[in-house]
Amino acid sequence: MTLSVKGSAGQAQWRPFREFENLYAEMDRLAQSVFGGLTGEGAWLPAADVVETDSAYVIEVELPGVRREDVDVELNGDELVVTGEVKERKREGLFRRRTRRVGEFEFRVTLPRYRRDGDIEASMAHGVLTVHVPKAESAKSSKITVRESGNGSP
Repeated sequence: MTLSVKGSAGQAQWRPFREFENLYAEMDRLAQSVFGGLTGEGAWLPAADVVETDSAYVIEVELPGVRREDVDVELNGDELVVTGEVKERKREGLFRRRTRRVGEFEFRVTLPRYRRDGDIEASMAHGVLTVHVPKAESAKSSKITVRESGNGSP
């Protein structure tokens, strides 16, 4: 572990909370590998990215080996909920090692209120579920021009 980070000028800068961030990330990685990312109810938590663009929120959930029919996507109030199941395949022989997850999974994310619920789309390709949540017009930022007042008052 390193205690310093090179700054843009080349000198070392000490960032005291960086070590806590690194420790937290390592503890999370360890818990994921040991417990398989279990949520409180026994379902495992798939890896996911949530990205905000100018016009939408894009949620990508990694679900390798999951069929489209085995995934449910719901909007409950402000919470997007992705649930489903990776079904166990019948196999012959004795497991010597198992790292692939099976069983129920669940991913939840709270979305801002400014969205167009009727236009939400979900698609699945190459083991990644992509949910596209368009923003409402009121959520988009717009530039306001400040003009000069001619009479000297605000």
